[in-house]
Amino acid sequence: MSLTTLSLLNDAAWILTGQLGVDQVARSVTVASSPFVIGRGASASLTIASPAVSTSHAELRIENGELWVRDLGSTNGTFVNGVRVASDAAVRAGDLLQIAGIVFRVGVQRGYVDCKTIAGDSTDQALALIQFDKLIAERAVLPHYQPIVQMSTQRTVGFEVLGRSLLFGLGTPHAMFSAAALLDLEGELSRILRDEGVRLAEALPANPLVFLNTHPAELQDQALLEKSLRELRLAFPDAALVLEIHEAAATSVPQMRALRCVLNELGMQLAYDDFGAGQARLAELGDAPPDYLKFDIQLIRGIDSASAERQRMLASLVRISADLGIVSLAEGIETAAEHATCRRLGFVYGQGFRYGTPATAGTFTTESSRITPLATIGPRLGDMYS
Repeated sequence: MSLTTLSLLNDAAWILTGQLGVDQVARSVTVASSPFVIGRGASASLTIASPAVSTSHAELRIENGELWVRDLGSTNGTFVNGVRVASDAAVRAGDLLQIAGIVFRVGVQRGYVDCKTIAGDSTDQALALIQFDKLIAERAVLPHYQPIVQMSTQRTVGFEVLGRSLLFGLGTPHAMFSAAALLDLEGELSRILRDEGVRLAEALPANPLVFLNTHPAELQDQALLEKSLRELRLAFPDAALVLEIHEAAATSVPQMRALRCVLNELGMQLAYDDFGAGQARLAELGDAPPDYLKFDIQLIRGIDSASAERQRMLASLVRISADLGIVSLAEGIETAAEHATCRRLGFVYGQGFRYGTPATAGTFTTESSRITPLATIGPRLGDMYS
């Protein structure tokens, strides 16, 4: 059976999601027959070309809408949630089905079954799927923080929270969200990273601004996002929080205005992230202005040696932001020359390796991070819209 086979089923369809090898992308496969044989042999319903998998390794059966698995005398075993199958075993949605060293997440879906594919990663995606359970259940993330500085003084005024984890295969945001995408849990992962980022940020000195990322999937359910933000504010009433929305996701002016009202009510601020990475959405800046506009690294990298025309273009965008009462922030500054040029072009804040690499909250002290207390940098722009 082809991995890209799509089925239109009247009843619930059982889905297996995972990698068929460490060098392959993860896919979703429909259990399209009963029995459904998994093995290395060409005649199997699902062929896995791994020497660890037996020719006829395991058999799946659908009985009265339930899924069952039976090991067919394989050498390296069949496992459900880490327990080796000795006889017929029931398999439920959300379980992990392991065929030798190949791991699948079991799911169920009605109607048309889509095949989801994610970009390959150097890590073992199958093991990452197992680890993802632990990451969500135990909130096993370790947020890192990158300084944001005031360009005129290079003093730290805030930090962006960056997702990290110590779990094997899930150390980077890409790895975590790749696993989350297979399970439709991007929003849940984003909320956990945000919550833990604020909780651990209490170790940062001088109550700095804390910039928090959102995943585009969260904007599809704005009521859930609002609930998450209200709970966050209730738990951390004094934290100075800024919610980052990716430029490409800030396409609905009514949606951004509604979100802005919620943030104002909660005493939080709004930033548009990666401005200029795709289409620079000037209309949204005027109709639903953020507090901060973070200019994408692609606009900043090498700006000191860029043409005069490019520098004038960037300076004009910074002036437009200032005219709208928006604080401009240059992302990805790595050199003294880039810093000097961005300061000359009018940027208010900067972020990048020039000022500090991402680290855990306990790494930063008043001396090492050169924190500027919020009271010394003027009123928060969010207050201007209250």
